Amino acid sequence: MLLQRFIDIGRLPAALFVLLGLVACASGGPAKAPDSEPAPLEDESVEGQEATVVIPPQVHTLYEQAASVMAAGDYADAELRFKEFSLQYPEYPGAYVNLAIIHVRNGNDEAAKSAVDTALALNPDYPAALNQLGLLHRKNGNFLEAEAAYMKAVTVNPEYALAHYNLGVLNELYLQRLDMALQHFESYQALVGEDKQVEKWIADLRRRIAATQRTANVAE
Repeated sequence: MLLQRFIDIGRLPAALFVLLGLVACASGGPAKAPDSEPAPLEDESVEGQEATVVIPPQVHTLYEQAASVMAAGDYADAELRFKEFSLQYPEYPGAYVNLAIIHVRNGNDEAAKSAVDTALALNPDYPAALNQLGLLHRKNGNFLEAEAAYMKAVTVNPEYALAHYNLGVLNELYLQRLDMALQHFESYQALVGEDKQVEKWIADLRRRIAATQRTANVAE
């Protein structure tokens, strides 16, 4: 079952893009666009900031063009577009998170970390950047640091579904905390609606937790 978990997670769809992520707004609800990395889900869009900050039309246009290229899988062109966007509009952390996702896909974790650091310098409470930081830490075997980054993301925005998902993966497969894994997978499921694969994992975790409790009761 655990082996299947690794295989299935690796087949999850790539991230489409992260929206602008204005510095003026630290929160925002998740949209359905999974993140990058073999095991956990990748980054998603952040919505809701338009109500507090007026975004110039030209910013929308340039960003949407770069995001469309990224969604189409042309990461080389998308990287150039997001870099150009960041030169013109350096205050939007979402562009740096998208660059981090692209760098990870290109195998350049050092550049990805630099891009995430830039996004977090602009907005330390930006959930998409915190989620990507957690992915980088997990990939490098820094599991407690990954947990701290994911936890900050869901503390800033409890409805940030991808960080709950990644906390589920981290707690089950790396930290061996089945109760915590179950809690976060259930939170993810409640936020995104029906996910049949995660539903199976939840059922499996419940079975394993119950079996562990029965064994403990017999031992007593």
